[in-house]
Amino acid sequence: MSVHKEIRKVTTHRLSEMKLRSEKISMLTSYDYSMAKLVNEAGIDVILVGDSASNVMAGFETTLPITLDHMIYHGASVVRAVNRALVVVDLPFGTYQGNSRNALNSAIRIMKETAADSVKLEGGAEVIDSVNRILSAGIPVMGHLGLMPQSIHKFGTYTVRAKEEEEAEKLLSDAKLLEEAGCFAIVLEKIPAKLGAKVAKELKIPVIGIGAGNGVDGQVLVIHDLLGITQQFSPRFLRRYHNLAAEIKGAVGTYISDVKSGEFPNEKEQY
Repeated sequence: MSVHKEIRKVTTHRLSEMKLRSEKISMLTSYDYSMAKLVNEAGIDVILVGDSASNVMAGFETTLPITLDHMIYHGASVVRAVNRALVVVDLPFGTYQGNSRNALNSAIRIMKETAADSVKLEGGAEVIDSVNRILSAGIPVMGHLGLMPQSIHKFGTYTVRAKEEEEAEKLLSDAKLLEEAGCFAIVLEKIPAKLGAKVAKELKIPVIGIGAGNGVDGQVLVIHDLLGITQQFSPRFLRRYHNLAAEIKGAVGTYISDVKSGEFPNEKEQY
């Protein structure tokens, strides 16, 4: 008789439990079925279908060009691979800013067409109407503060945010606003470690960092950066766990030489 170990799905409530018992939350991006399947099977807690797909999958310089249809395509591909991790899909630029009705419609489309667990959006007080309207429909929302890539043209740079006291105070205020509205977690990107720890301490909901120090409740990275598939991006917060770019090029190079020499396919590899 075989014994099947029951897989316990990660939920927003389970993330809250993890914060309560000081268990760190692991989060990575994925954008396609094959990668998401591996990441899920490895035991990741949260998979973010990030609008960073605009950069690593489509080759755009910023996250701005990616559309809602693109995000739904990537989100649905990921969800089909996942049976454990909580799946969060980014609301792309232009689908929620300044129009809460549009925000709700965008979030509903993501939830219906991808079967994801939640959505994520960038901003605090500026987008609180959209956050409230999405939450009023029963859709879980993850916030995102600090460096907000969708606002790159406003900031004009990808440097560390909230180093000055005024911006740090606004970030903390926005984080509390998002928590009060009902967000289940917040991502903090590229801010001083001390501020990250302060926000995590003052909030009851999980705070997940990317370049926000180790005093937060969890960490997120882009999978292509972690695996060393992308090479041109090297911020201080990134730890490369592999150099897949070299391995992939090496494998492809060997394949090319085997084809050219006639060594592939050999007798065992044909019918």
